[in-house]
Amino acid sequence: MASIQTNVLPKSYTLPAASKASIAGSSTHRLLPVGSAFVSHLRLTLHHGHSFEAHDAQIEKERQRLEELENSAANGEDDLGVGDEPESDELLNLDPKEWKKHDYYAVLGLSHLRYKATPEQIKIAHRKKVLKHHPDKKASSATPQSTSSILAGVNLNTNDDAFFKCIAKAHEVLTHPEKRRQYDSVDHELMEHQEDDPVPSTFKSKQGIPDEEFFSTFAPVFEREARFSKKQPVPMLGDVDASKEHVGGFYDFWYNFDSWRSFEWLDKEVNEGSDNRDDKRYTEKKNKSERARRKKEDIARLRSLVDLTLSFQPRPASQTNQATGEGSS
Repeated sequence: MASIQTNVLPKSYTLPAASKASIAGSSTHRLLPVGSAFVSHLRLTLHHGHSFEAHDAQIEKERQRLEELENSAANGEDDLGVGDEPESDELLNLDPKEWKKHDYYAVLGLSHLRYKATPEQIKIAHRKKVLKHHPDKKASSATPQSTSSILAGVNLNTNDDAFFKCIAKAHEVLTHPEKRRQYDSVDHELMEHQEDDPVPSTFKSKQGIPDEEFFSTFAPVFEREARFSKKQPVPMLGDVDASKEHVGGFYDFWYNFDSWRSFEWLDKEVNEGSDNRDDKRYTEKKNKSERARRKKEDIARLRSLVDLTLSFQPRPASQTNQATGEGSS
């Protein structure tokens, strides 16, 4: 048997003093379940009764549904002019939490249609995006269908999951009439165009401008603003050969323009997690005040545009006497 040799303690060695410290009592800490494995477990429990077979059956059913949609699209079904817009990296990396800043028409590939997109076109565009970006389809195409996918975690492609949430939000907003009106009121493209609205300083001469410049400058402005009219159809600027009745009717309509445009989309949200009633009342009051201010400014902006248009009116004065009298009354 091997022996263990130890060094002899020096004669000057003394035992250390006993510690006065005490062992802390037991404590309880709550462990928070997190991670992809827990998310998969939770999904399995809530949606599939903790059954791997039910989960696999649901994935297979969803795969078949997406395949049928894809086949119907491949069979030459008319997409009503929706087409396939390119997707930039910036678009694909949108943060779902910043949903109020998103261009929903771009998300669904409807930038070329925007407010003119019909409900049917929105439906088709949404279906195309689902076929392309559905996380379940991505997962099923990347790995075989098996119970091992549960244990390894499902839908771990966070970028696809994030953009799919953006697609779902865009569809929710654009298929809800009231929400779509609120969004269209402050649409990204619209706001950019309004920043370029003609103003008096735009024109070098205050005496008048050529007919061609007049119509190319002002006609698109009224075509853009016509979407907000409660009364339809909306008279447009016309051309140099428009009749006296048309000119008078145009200015009469636009000087009395009744707009449905609203600004709720720009409301500030109450601080997340705040249950303070005073905070909520203050935020609601502030939002209401801001909506009224923006509405007033928008009415004044449009009125100024009509005034500016009339001031550069190239038609004979006899055709604008009636409109001038009604506008100034």
